Amino acid sequence: MLDQGRRSFMVLLGGVAAAWPRAARAQQQRAKVPILGFLGSGTQSSDSQFVAAFGRRMRALGWIEGRDVTIEYRWGEGRADRFAELAAELVRLKADIVFTYGSSTSAAAKQATSVIPIVGDPVEIGLVASLARPGSNVTGVSNQSSDLGSKRLELLRDLLPSLRRIAVLVDVGNPSAVLDMGQVRTVAEALSLEVAIREIRRAEDVVSAFEGLGGHADALTIPPSALTFTNRFRINTLALGARLPTMYGSREYIEPGGLMSYGPNFPDLFRRAAELVDKVLRGAKPADIPVEQPIKFDLVINLIAAKALGLQIPDKLLATADEIME
Repeated sequence: MLDQGRRSFMVLLGGVAAAWPRAARAQQQRAKVPILGFLGSGTQSSDSQFVAAFGRRMRALGWIEGRDVTIEYRWGEGRADRFAELAAELVRLKADIVFTYGSSTSAAAKQATSVIPIVGDPVEIGLVASLARPGSNVTGVSNQSSDLGSKRLELLRDLLPSLRRIAVLVDVGNPSAVLDMGQVRTVAEALSLEVAIREIRRAEDVVSAFEGLGGHADALTIPPSALTFTNRFRINTLALGARLPTMYGSREYIEPGGLMSYGPNFPDLFRRAAELVDKVLRGAKPADIPVEQPIKFDLVINLIAAKALGLQIPDKLLATADEIME
């Protein structure tokens, strides 16, 4: 009887011992969560609205940060010279996917890896074979910034029928901004408008770019880039001091004192980008995920800035505006 009890105990012990490695492996598998490398072009503060929109959509899709996914944030602070270094750092961390936005950071991520999936803005710098079939490790949502330059110029003419001279403050280190500038210059010259190009490459260039500009331009347009976005407060202060109406690519630029913006709704782009990240995390290949384009565009007018400039906004513009800041 004792021997039988001993044999039963040994069988039970053996079963537990055999089951233990399987349980340990299962626990390790459950504990291993994917790493999402988040390469931001601005700062945590400047891009907080975008990060919040992205995070809310990720949670709605079932990706709770710290539980279902680990997010490694890296911030370029509007400095293009840092993007390559930060992208390489995320690759060394063995990120399972890299999410970024803007052409410069997307290019840096692509240069850092041809294997790790990337969700970014790949269109205007030729990182994909086509919108329908990207054909590489990159897909994403394009902000179509260069296609909107002529529309922004048209809106400025609606505001200022006597517009004769247009200035462009352009971050020449950003491919999309350069394309936008080129389109503005082409359209302006076709309309017999004088164009003054003021180039910047770093934050320190912003103040000098405004020297003498107030008396040589009727309005200022600023193509979107990480550099101009992180310095938008300074740019708006200088523009108001020079009595220059400003045109931007999104409402976030005019909140701190800009006059008008027209472009894609960026929180919406970030929500849709989160959906692409979700697809990749669930096994889809970027090469097979079509690149998406903006579907929601906003015209925003800041009446406080208009008053400071002594401008009366035409009823036509007010009627077509998606948002009016008062």
